Amino acid sequence: MADDEDARSILTIHIEETIDAIARLHAEHRASATTHHRLVDRVTSFLTHRDFLVILTALVVGWMAGNVGAPYWGYPPIDPPPFPGLACAATLASLYFVTLILTAQKRDDDLSRRRQLLTLELAIFAEQKNGKIIALLEELRRDSPAIHDRVDEQADVMSRPADPKTVFEAINETRSETGRASRGPDNPPSPGRAGVE
Repeated sequence: MADDEDARSILTIHIEETIDAIARLHAEHRASATTHHRLVDRVTSFLTHRDFLVILTALVVGWMAGNVGAPYWGYPPIDPPPFPGLACAATLASLYFVTLILTAQKRDDDLSRRRQLLTLELAIFAEQKNGKIIALLEELRRDSPAIHDRVDEQADVMSRPADPKTVFEAINETRSETGRASRGPDNPPSPGRAGVE
């Protein structure tokens, strides 16, 4: 029973350390934000809020109704139908919205790249640890007189950590072959992309 509690406490500590590492990654990302990034985050957060859609709809409908109803109240319309001023304002606002969204997306992509790099580093580290464990087990099997000694080629291969460069080259080669197979013999690559996968 005590062993189960110890195992649970070790697992809890491991989970807490993992959560803390992820929280630190996000905290560093937030801390590295410039004033410009914080402003963009606030504006995009407001633009994605449901109240913004209601406010925008109310403004557009109010603008149109005000310009259509102005002659009935004895005023000249500021932007008569078909509302060229509203169309110009909507185009300009769209340009700003797209720029803000792309800026926010680029910052999110930076965090995503950092997460991917961390995942890759952890995967390589885990693969190296697994290779070391297999090597130690093989060494124990060879040294222990109670265990029958035999040659296990698969264990020998698995005990050697994979070279990340070799794995990367194999992935690129597989992608190249997949790309050629998907194009088929009747669909050669375009001249501008020849040899580039």
